Amino acid sequence: MSLDQLINNCIKQDAKAQSQLYKQFASKLFSLCLKYSKNYAEAEDNLHDAFITVFSKIDQYNNKGSFEGWLKRIAINTSLQRYRDSAGVFDIVNEERIEDVSVDINDGDVSIDFLLQIIQELPDRYRLVFNLYVLDGYSHVEISELINISTGTSKSNLARARMILKEKIEDYKANLNSRSI
Repeated sequence: MSLDQLINNCIKQDAKAQSQLYKQFASKLFSLCLKYSKNYAEAEDNLHDAFITVFSKIDQYNNKGSFEGWLKRIAINTSLQRYRDSAGVFDIVNEERIEDVSVDINDGDVSIDFLLQIIQELPDRYRLVFNLYVLDGYSHVEISELINISTGTSKSNLARARMILKEKIEDYKANLNSRSI
C-alpha cells in the first residue's frame, strides 16, 4: 500500500492502516523521542502520545513537505510539551557570554555509544537545547519559542552542554591513555 493510500485510510480511522503506519515509523520516532526524554519509559510515553496526536490530526497533513518530517515535528513537540508543562524545569540562567567550546573527537577514541550516553546524561535543559541545536538544526530563536526560554538562555545552555561534554570526553580519553601506559 502506498504512503498516500495509508494516510487516506488513517484519515478514515482504519485500524489496520493505523497499525501499519505505526509499524513503519515507530522505531524512527522512538529514537527521536528518546533524545528528548529523561529515560526509556518517558520516551515510550512520548511516542504513544505522539501517535495519538498523529492519528487525531492526520487529516491536517496537507502534503506540503515530507510526511516523515511532519511526524518528526509532532514527536519533538510532544516530547518538549512534557517539559513546557513542568514548572521549574527551565531555571532562569545567567545569560553571560560563554565562549564556544569545541571538542576533538576525530581520533576514534570516543565511540558513538559513549557520546550518546553522555548526551543523555546532560541536565534536561542542556540536553534539550543541545539536541535541538546540534542534532536537529534548530536555531536559537526557534529553540526559545519551542521551550519557552530566551534566545540568550538557549545560547548559554548550549555552551554549558558543550562544556560538560568536553570535560567528560577529556576525562574518558585521559582514562584510556592511563590504562594504555
